[in-house]
Amino acid sequence: MTGERVVRRLAAILAADVAGYSRLMGRDENGTLARLKAHRTERLEPVLARHGGRLVKLTGDGALVEFPSAVDALGAAIEFQQAMTEINQDQQEDRRIVFRIGLHLGDLIVDGDDLYGDGVNIAARLEAEAPPGGIIVSGAIREAVEGRLKTKFHSLGELTLKNIERPIRASRVEWDAADWKAKAVPAPKPVTANEAPAPALALPDKPSIAVLPFQNMSGDPEQEYFADGIVEDIITALSRFKSLFVIARNSSFTYKGKAVDVKQLGRELGVRYVLEGSVRKAADKVRITGQLIDSATGIHLWADRFDGSLEDVFELQDRVTTSVVGAVAPKVDQAEIERAKRKPVGNSDAYDCYLRGMAKAHDQTLEAWEEALLLFYRAIELDPNFATPYAMAARAYAARRQHGKVVDKDWEEAETRRLAMGVAVMDRDDALALCWAGQTLAYMCGDCETGAAMVDQGLAINPNLAVGWQLRAGISSWLGQHEVAIEQLARASRLNPKDPEAFRSEHAMAISLLLLGHYDEAVTWVTKSLAHLPTFAPAMRVSAVANALAGNLDEARRMMAEVRRAEPNLRMANLRSFLPYRRPQDVERVIEGARLAGLPE
Repeated sequence: MTGERVVRRLAAILAADVAGYSRLMGRDENGTLARLKAHRTERLEPVLARHGGRLVKLTGDGALVEFPSAVDALGAAIEFQQAMTEINQDQQEDRRIVFRIGLHLGDLIVDGDDLYGDGVNIAARLEAEAPPGGIIVSGAIREAVEGRLKTKFHSLGELTLKNIERPIRASRVEWDAADWKAKAVPAPKPVTANEAPAPALALPDKPSIAVLPFQNMSGDPEQEYFADGIVEDIITALSRFKSLFVIARNSSFTYKGKAVDVKQLGRELGVRYVLEGSVRKAADKVRITGQLIDSATGIHLWADRFDGSLEDVFELQDRVTTSVVGAVAPKVDQAEIERAKRKPVGNSDAYDCYLRGMAKAHDQTLEAWEEALLLFYRAIELDPNFATPYAMAARAYAARRQHGKVVDKDWEEAETRRLAMGVAVMDRDDALALCWAGQTLAYMCGDCETGAAMVDQGLAINPNLAVGWQLRAGISSWLGQHEVAIEQLARASRLNPKDPEAFRSEHAMAISLLLLGHYDEAVTWVTKSLAHLPTFAPAMRVSAVANALAGNLDEARRMMAEVRRAEPNLRMANLRSFLPYRRPQDVERVIEGARLAGLPE
């Protein structure tokens, strides 16, 4: 891998190769190569152009192609195989080149223009199982496209594939040639003044999303209400995120029952992201799928499915809504931060300054936090009524304290209070700002009661805010309510099961378990946290204390040496100033563990 940071994305992958290639080469090497090249340029490349496929690489007799959607991938595969069938009808048998194709929808590792990972391997292994001229797809592809293309699927059950640890559900694809006649590349049609397309709507100044009506795959019109109800709940829940611009239900539902080009829809509604999905009912079971797409690129950012019983249809509907919203909102935030990092540094818009600050904050180093603090103050300067940068600037002062780098304790506490209370005064319905302001007020100023009230207000506005529950758990722990904190952390994890900053919840879980006296469990959780971010100073301290109290003195002292290297000024004499715990027994437990771990007086 050429880059230090692993980049992942969800995509559909097509793997293809020539059946009997060695035999063809043995008979006529030059002729086979010439025909293979002609097929790529005259048939494969036009198909990819029509379906938005990207040729990742050629592999001698085969190819690896990435698509932004499963529908495009399978449509391209069928169209190409149909074109090859038609051209081979006019060829002598020993001159025919026949391809096998495998398709999979999965998570990929991106390295420059190349792709790696389990998703690529599964597509390649499925291709090897395909008959000449045929297509084998994984269960993920079938679920994403069934009912949306003129095809039939024949289940092959679960296949055991070479070098793939788990069995893969697979299906063979069948199609009617009359529905998939090879298409010529159409010449561009001149656009007259009267036919000029409507101008694209300008994107709002914050992340924008449209939730399309979910497709009812049940064949039961009675289930339309269920599918529509889920979408309406998701729209309502997403609209609680003040950081999002959410298209109203009436606009989204104008696309109900229509084939949608996501890129065109993005232009028509003026949104960057589109959430689409489907509902399938069988007997008393229901399966709901969802996928989040970047409308500018067509790239899938997230996809998942939810299975449940119709015994309590409304409980299932609530569970799906919570899960989808909990996963989608952080994914949008993540995508927006990555987008802001790619924009010119000279852009001085308040929201971009805020996003750049968040990108720095995610690095979790003291130096990055100092840069983030400047960006948050710049965002405040550009827009004094934008509440979230106030909360994040306060959070930056808390990060200083966590790293043991307080410059002026009294001033920083006063400034944290000013920033946090500024949020409370200027914007009483920004859930994210309220939650972070409340947490930093509790941590920096010891005002847990006011801080808890602010976080609770944020969660009342938006109960789907995963980070809000995470922050509330921290305050509960400081107040000595450790069992409550564990429940709140479990709720945060349920809302955001693939949290890229899971180290925070894991660290918080370790603290609650430590202060409950469950030292071995605390060690397990803090080890997970450090595996995600080895330089996270608060987790390093908890690891030293938890290991010491668990009797792992060698590991405790090794970790304390790491803590001392990161925080050379930390001593038993000043440790208490780092501890926000209200209960004396909680403070003394940490002091005891730190002393056992070798923190000097």
